[in-house]
Amino acid sequence: MSSSSIRAHLALVALLSATTFYFAYKSRRLNKFLRHSEYRKKPENPNPNKGKLFFISQTGTSKTLAKRLHALLTSNDLLFDLVDPQTYEPEDLSKEALVLIVASSWEDGKPPEAAKFFMNWIDESANDFRVGSLLLSNCKFAVFGVGSKSYEKTFNMVAKDLSKKMRELGAGEVLPVVEGDVDGGELDVVFEDWSKRVVAILKSGGDRLENGIVNGEASIVGVESDPVYHEYDDDEEEEDVVESEMVDLEDIAGKGPSRRSVNVAETNGKVKDGKRDMVTPVIRASLEKQGYKIIGSHSGVKICRWTKSQLRGRGGCYKHSFYGIESHRCMEATPSLACANKCVFCWRHHTNPVGKSWQWKMDDPIEIVNTAIDLHTKMIKQMKGVPGVTLERLNEGLTPRHCALSLVGEPIMYPEINTLVDELHRRRISTFLVTNAQFPDKIKLLKPVTQLYVSVDAATKDSLKAIDRPLFGDFWERFLDSLKALRDKQQRTVYRLTLVKGWNTEDIEAYSKLFSIGNPDFVEIKGVTYCGS
Repeated sequence: MSSSSIRAHLALVALLSATTFYFAYKSRRLNKFLRHSEYRKKPENPNPNKGKLFFISQTGTSKTLAKRLHALLTSNDLLFDLVDPQTYEPEDLSKEALVLIVASSWEDGKPPEAAKFFMNWIDESANDFRVGSLLLSNCKFAVFGVGSKSYEKTFNMVAKDLSKKMRELGAGEVLPVVEGDVDGGELDVVFEDWSKRVVAILKSGGDRLENGIVNGEASIVGVESDPVYHEYDDDEEEEDVVESEMVDLEDIAGKGPSRRSVNVAETNGKVKDGKRDMVTPVIRASLEKQGYKIIGSHSGVKICRWTKSQLRGRGGCYKHSFYGIESHRCMEATPSLACANKCVFCWRHHTNPVGKSWQWKMDDPIEIVNTAIDLHTKMIKQMKGVPGVTLERLNEGLTPRHCALSLVGEPIMYPEINTLVDELHRRRISTFLVTNAQFPDKIKLLKPVTQLYVSVDAATKDSLKAIDRPLFGDFWERFLDSLKALRDKQQRTVYRLTLVKGWNTEDIEAYSKLFSIGNPDFVEIKGVTYCGS
């Protein structure tokens, strides 16, 4: 090698070494600067007890009033965030110490569009069996309603409903609801008076509260206390609560009134012989809006889009491809709208009821089958005249030959499931039943169905808890026992995997171990399609 070549190589080595040293030095300086900056940076919310001032507004009136109140609070050194509920995560309500709400009512006493999710969450939580009366026990609140008396019965319905539901969830109401009338000419005066009362309460130094309503002077700002969370358990024995750093709404339910009590609130449906309807008026209205036909007090039926598709000659679902089942002759139903999970991928918007055991009125299984077929055929008849629907397929569809007991909920919870299955088989209707793997004893007692499915939604205990959000404390043991029960059934069985990217698509080896436990005949994999946000 020539001397010039050696010098060139040495020069290159020196250059690379210098460059490496320079970047290492700059990187070290940058990391030191960033650490120093983070140390000096103020937290986003320096006051953990900073109150929230919500405005539920359609035309801007409530928002304007809320801004006025916010300015008044600020001038009195009372720290509040002005919050549009559309941008707020409702599950954070359990962390709030003080909430003020200026709420408008819109058409038919319903909330404005921007606040529907917020209001639905509060309503669902108040009616959820697992969310007891301590969820908001650390929160104090007051509500001002904005409405028009010309609407009579629905006047300030949103404000009154908010007050009622938040009290049911354990929040303390520091002032009764004040109802402002936009048509009365005194809205500003009434709101100013309410605002002054709120400020006076917040600035007072006393600490006496009676039944959540201020009695004398009360001190609310700056209250620091650790929230107490309880897992609701409707079984006789106590169950271990699974602890996690990630706390989900379903895991922080307070201890509510006993479900065995015969004194059931009107919102829980009709009561007969100490037992209530599973489907409350609120749940019924929500499910019917989604296209479900409610049968009796706890069952349902719905026409599938694949049924409509095959009626129009556009192809059927996977059951047609895999098992030869004609989709236009398939009836999708359930004898139990209740479930023991609240899965994150549930497309029923969690409107169905939940529970760990059967505690409702029970309808006759023969009547459920009769009504299901009757409602199903009525929905088939409505397809008459739709482009592509032939008379031959329509007539075939009027005589269902298969029933998918997988519509919603947990069909195996229904105490008379065996009688119902026998009745379907007697009518020469095959049955595919899906269970969510939380009732192993029910699986053992189940008579043979045409095909028995178990939902395998995750491969590990932690991921199953995260994605299924089960009610049972011993959910993992129940899950594994269900797989073992499936193995011992001596009939055609299926693992159904619903895969959600980022949730349960990893742990391939763990899935393989689960397959060896239940030894299913088939494995069906479904994917979740995100629609919107």
